[in-house]
Amino acid sequence: MKKLLNNSELQTVSLDEIRSAIRRGFFHGHTSGLAKGKLQGNLMVLPKDFAEDFMRFCLANSKPCPLIAIGDVGSPLLPSLGIDLDIRTDIPAYNVYRDGQYSESLSDITDLWSDDWVAFVLGCSFTFEAALDAAKVPLSHLNSNKNVSMYRTTVKTVSEGMFEADLVVSMRPIPKHQKQLVIQICEQFPFAHGAPCHWGCPQDIGIENLECPDWGDVIEVKEDEVPAFWACGVTTQLALQTAAPPIAISHKPGSMLITDVDNADAKLIEI
Repeated sequence: MKKLLNNSELQTVSLDEIRSAIRRGFFHGHTSGLAKGKLQGNLMVLPKDFAEDFMRFCLANSKPCPLIAIGDVGSPLLPSLGIDLDIRTDIPAYNVYRDGQYSESLSDITDLWSDDWVAFVLGCSFTFEAALDAAKVPLSHLNSNKNVSMYRTTVKTVSEGMFEADLVVSMRPIPKHQKQLVIQICEQFPFAHGAPCHWGCPQDIGIENLECPDWGDVIEVKEDEVPAFWACGVTTQLALQTAAPPIAISHKPGSMLITDVDNADAKLIEI
């Protein structure tokens, strides 16, 4: 039986060691705080008949869905993100959707892979956390080894073709006096959702209770903090419900693709 590793055991090891642990099935957890300085991404894999509409959905909603790579039809490789990177094996946990509904979670999708699939990678908010940490902005989910909280809102995205969805956001408590610093830092990362899209009252965007995240862990907001909400790539997983492709594969929320790309070199795809 494999001894599974946890996030804290991989915090100080190299990217090669992290990827090896993921590829061999020894790590199925969240990737927040791992491989600091490297670009992380959300995954979506779709049959090619759905790919053009999905691309247009992402371009119309670049805040939650910042495209950083698109694979060739049938190829599990994304050389622009890493020479030795395989979409089928290099994410800690995958969610499989059938007819738009969640079906199962897997740690390897090699046996499912099809020659008519297209892989998309979107920027991830984990990318800017290293910059916030370097600026001494406390991130309580990292300090407590938890996954970030994620919520479905009542904010509508722009519909494109078969795809539409309510916006999903991730939340991080931010010290009130550091609000402007956080905005200034995160604006530098448009490929990773940019600055927060909402501050303060969660009810204003349809979140009734911060203690009941739809994905991730509960993160306490202290009296001297304000909840900050970033647009989140999990929005694409809601969009699957309306498009209802016969099969689609995403990352499990929080378990991201870690690329070889340095944050300083990352950029949005220009189409």
